[in-house]
Amino acid sequence: MTMAVEQTTTHSSGNVPSGVKAGARVLCAMSGGVDSSVSAALLKQQGFQVVGAMMRFWPDDKRTDTFDSCCSPDAAYEARRVAEQVGVPFYLLDYREAFQRHIVGPFLAEYAAGRTPNPCVNCNTKVKFDELVKKAKMLGCDYVATGHYVKRVDEPGGAVAFHRGDDPRKDQTYFLWGTPREALPYILFPVGELEKPRVREIAAEHNLLTAQKPESQNICFVPGTVKEFVAEYVPQQLGQMRDVCTGEVLGEHLGTQFYTLGQKKGLNLFQSHLVRHVVHLDVASNTVWVGEYDDCLWRTLKAETPNYLIDLADLPSEVDVMVRYRAVPVKAKVLHADEHGFELEFTDPQFAVAPGQSAVLYAGPKLLGGGLIADHVRVLPE
Repeated sequence: MTMAVEQTTTHSSGNVPSGVKAGARVLCAMSGGVDSSVSAALLKQQGFQVVGAMMRFWPDDKRTDTFDSCCSPDAAYEARRVAEQVGVPFYLLDYREAFQRHIVGPFLAEYAAGRTPNPCVNCNTKVKFDELVKKAKMLGCDYVATGHYVKRVDEPGGAVAFHRGDDPRKDQTYFLWGTPREALPYILFPVGELEKPRVREIAAEHNLLTAQKPESQNICFVPGTVKEFVAEYVPQQLGQMRDVCTGEVLGEHLGTQFYTLGQKKGLNLFQSHLVRHVVHLDVASNTVWVGEYDDCLWRTLKAETPNYLIDLADLPSEVDVMVRYRAVPVKAKVLHADEHGFELEFTDPQFAVAPGQSAVLYAGPKLLGGGLIADHVRVLPE
């Protein structure tokens, strides 16, 4: 990354970080939603040279009910219309191949390996803040902006940090732990200091056609349920459900790929009165191990493929950690951390820490980095 960043003063219009160059050219990622629409409008109002862009993920043979909630052809049309309203140029960028390679393929592979992936983390890490930042440079832009509810904080000495958004119900730092550290200075979050109701008010004040557009919640490329989608690509195979304490066979299943740690519903045990949770998925033997609630409590956590947004030497001995989106951050002691991963010990044991999900590290509101949760090795009955 070689885009120039100059130390300048804050714009007189809007809350622009002090380290951001006035009047710079910004590539604003527009999804056709209200957050990115308002981001483009605010940037234009603050005097930036804004270029709107949407990343095309949907294939030519788009299936019904996929890419309909966001990133759809209709959303592209709406994003283009908003760009016209704001008065900025708009590009539709083709990222179909990258999306299949970095997101859809690994999503299925993780389920096949008995893990529970988070494709939104992967999308931000591998596509939006890697591929898109490179594209911004090619288009002569100094920055990339998105509609994430994240705060950019320019620290003394020129370092840039990501902090939790000011709307605690919308904070999205959990999804950005994998952002390449060298890319941080080139990323802007125009709505990071706003609450969602205010964002909709601004959209209405600008008469943006997305002002009342509902939010998308589902995984964009999955039609129906995740279980149905995975079943199409990962072969089913009859296996056993066994008790993690006694080894007793309590039921049967059609594949470990259909389960996740902590799951209680849909186990279809032979003894219907039993209350059990998924404790461990053994892909090699195609066994789903189940147990009681306490069997799902983790006292330690190991994470692999880490990404740190600070110098490793500055990682505190105790951190706040989130092990799933919208979870309440909990305290944990850092037992070990290096370029290969980290190990934590929770102050209070945590329920169903699922391998494949993200362990995201914070110091108060500041995002420190994160890693992918590794499997929890336990002693199993013969």
